[in-house]
Amino acid sequence: MDLSKYFGTFVAKGTDVSGKVATISSLKLEYLTTLGIAAIVIFLGHAIVKRSKLLQKYAIPAPVVSGLIVSIFLSCLKASGAIAITFDKTIMQDLCQNLFFLCVGFGFSTKLIKHAGGKLCAMIAIAAVLLITIQDIVGVAVGSAVGMNPLLALQCSSASMSGGVGTASAFGPIYEKMGATGATTVGVAAGTLGNIMGSLIGGPVAAFLISHHNLHSDPNDKPDSEASGKINKLDNGRMVSMFAMCLLLSALGMPIYALISQIPSLSIPKFVCCLFAGAVGRNVMEALHIPFYTPEVDAIENMFLELYLALVLMGIDITALAPVAGQMGIVLLAQAILMALFAIFISYNMFGRNYGAAVMAAGNCGWGCGSGPNAVANEQAVMNQYGWHNVAWVLYPSFAVIIDDIYNPIALSIFGNIFGK
Repeated sequence: MDLSKYFGTFVAKGTDVSGKVATISSLKLEYLTTLGIAAIVIFLGHAIVKRSKLLQKYAIPAPVVSGLIVSIFLSCLKASGAIAITFDKTIMQDLCQNLFFLCVGFGFSTKLIKHAGGKLCAMIAIAAVLLITIQDIVGVAVGSAVGMNPLLALQCSSASMSGGVGTASAFGPIYEKMGATGATTVGVAAGTLGNIMGSLIGGPVAAFLISHHNLHSDPNDKPDSEASGKINKLDNGRMVSMFAMCLLLSALGMPIYALISQIPSLSIPKFVCCLFAGAVGRNVMEALHIPFYTPEVDAIENMFLELYLALVLMGIDITALAPVAGQMGIVLLAQAILMALFAIFISYNMFGRNYGAAVMAAGNCGWGCGSGPNAVANEQAVMNQYGWHNVAWVLYPSFAVIIDDIYNPIALSIFGNIFGK
């Protein structure tokens, strides 16, 4: 009896698949098995971090640690010619990302903006625009120095760094039409490495700032769910109610996505629209005095963040990066150095030179080298180690990503037209 069919789709080496002969045996695990592997990644990550003072000190997210271990192991299997193992994770990964960002947006209350002040919001916006612009200038300059097509260098710059795999994938075909062969492949590979870079840089940057400036969290600054000082026990009925609310609000994000998608030359990921939906939903519910339960929303948010990171990191195919490792590696090294220096010397100073600024600097490394979820994961890991900061957690990732998703496509379109001629 062939048991492999119950766990996924197995293709033996030498099998004819759509006119092509498979050069290596492959197994694509079905979604339940994939989720089981993701669960192992989560358990393994927390077990490793719990036993490592170094990982705790530098606030490396647990699923990043174990996810990289799994991806390296699977890549070695593939490189050895033994078997190529992949996962059926597209829908679940998309669901996790959208629901996670919806919950982040749900924490975006106008009361918090008033508390944070207009100056901080302006500084976050200016810093985001400045970082994106510098990334593209540095990327093209370094790329030109090593003989790289400037459009491919852009794919290794803000397209994949601030924009992530989604933005790089969107601009890849555009740049390929301008003559940059392989722009999509380079962008996706750079975005993949960027996710790793952002996860590894953020914690150490925050740890350095906190240690160097002797920073401390405010013991009175707590999550909404703990602000009352009471121990909030999760309730089954409330959890079901809040999960249903999250599903409803995420569905309401689709009309927003449909409207924004009609704007020419503006590529906005779906998860940003879910973030909008969460923010709108939170403020409407507050205005109409509709009850909601923050502890349950926080629990849903944390669950989907952990699962999302596990699914992304364990599925990275490191062998696919080999053909573009040369010039791309040099440009990405420059981007990593730029991001660390920018966070330490610019972000920290612009965001207030305090503990919250250090946490936001870690978040800046997250989205500035990969994606919005990286920003939140970095901040969560830092705050788990050093203490909570409400403004940094709720305001910064969502607001910075919004600015990024508005300005970055515009910048890439302008630079693309300049260098594509």
